[in-house]
Amino acid sequence: MIPHNALTADPILPTIWRLSLPNMVAMVATAGVSIAETTYIGQLGTLELAGIALVFPMIMLQQMLSAGSMGGGITAAISRAIGAGDNAKANALVLHATVISLVLGLLFSALFLIWGRPIFQLIGGSGAALDHAMAYANMAFLGATSIWLTNAFASAIRGAGNMKTPSSTLILVAVGQVLLGGALGLGWGPFPRLGMAGVAAGQVLAFSFGAVYLYLYLRSDKSRVRLIFSPVFKQGLFNDILKVGAISSVSSLQTVLTILVLTKIVAGFGPEALAGYGIGTRLEFLLIPITFAIGVACVPMVGMALGAGKVARARQVAWTGAGLSAVLVGVIGAGVAVFPDAWSTLFTSNQAVLANARVYFLWAGPCYAFFGFGLCLYFASQGAGKLLGPVLAGTVRLALVALGGLALVSQGAPVDDMFALIGLAMLVYGALTGLAVYLVRWEAH
Repeated sequence: MIPHNALTADPILPTIWRLSLPNMVAMVATAGVSIAETTYIGQLGTLELAGIALVFPMIMLQQMLSAGSMGGGITAAISRAIGAGDNAKANALVLHATVISLVLGLLFSALFLIWGRPIFQLIGGSGAALDHAMAYANMAFLGATSIWLTNAFASAIRGAGNMKTPSSTLILVAVGQVLLGGALGLGWGPFPRLGMAGVAAGQVLAFSFGAVYLYLYLRSDKSRVRLIFSPVFKQGLFNDILKVGAISSVSSLQTVLTILVLTKIVAGFGPEALAGYGIGTRLEFLLIPITFAIGVACVPMVGMALGAGKVARARQVAWTGAGLSAVLVGVIGAGVAVFPDAWSTLFTSNQAVLANARVYFLWAGPCYAFFGFGLCLYFASQGAGKLLGPVLAGTVRLALVALGGLALVSQGAPVDDMFALIGLAMLVYGALTGLAVYLVRWEAH
């Protein structure tokens, strides 16, 4: 008798929702860490805030690569093996995923410990702000392997359909990071005031505890997939992970580059326009975890369905998840388009900034649904191992905002046109990703 597998047999929408909820809580907690850290660093001083602004894109890139890109490759490969009934292969993939993440973590450490200063100078850092950036980065990237291993272990466990254990661990990591970062950075109680290095140390310590806990879980009988050490490594198993993880990494790089390009271009329209845009992106940073949570739930459902030969179900999972994401994110986007001040006045009372935020939400808000739709389909495509179309859609979005933005600046266009272009780019991204998934054939594994 074939054992019941909820991810390949139960009704799709309730299953996606059940799997997504723990991820949403964990992702919101992770977003809250960045708010807490910014508050701590703000108490240290203005130059320290400038320093963390230099490091943050690289910290975000590492998180996206380790959790979203390579993590997606790990989840997809393991879920396909389980769907095909090959538990031995699934266990072997956990070991191969561990090796990949350990190597990439060490490479990130070497990159920023050796070349961190010139990298942050290239972004625009100088003087005391650069020194503060290095104080944070040297500590944070010294412990890069803890982040890579935590996300690798969490992704492996998700590949077996278990969302609760990784999510609860990441929530505890977030709480630990907030408490340890504040204690070591600001010198709470008996702890020394270590400043920027102390805030970064909170991150390293919290993720180290997370990595150890998930490692022990994967070594125990509680886990459906196990981390079993073996001297035998197979190139094909590395390829199963990297063929998704490597292409997904291109998407993560595009996302960070898009943010950097948009920030640079919008800054050319003046500080009020940049502040208004910043208020908009703060909301987007809270919306992305919703899509991420749904997308991460879709990866093992798609992978297991294809592993079990259920191609039609896999595609239905993708469209259902994308539709759910579009509705949830779209409702919020429509709300801020109609009532922008309900969000914006939480951050400022400056009328010029509020006016720019209103224009931004007027154009971008209605397009959030398309962005959520496309991003969820991107994650579902990880489960199918068919990422070229979604990645190319991201390339078109990047080219549209970069080339179109430069053209608008050269023509002296108002910032309203730039905000309209940002909304259009979201719409195009969602539409092209949907078209790519519709046209590309998915195969059973």
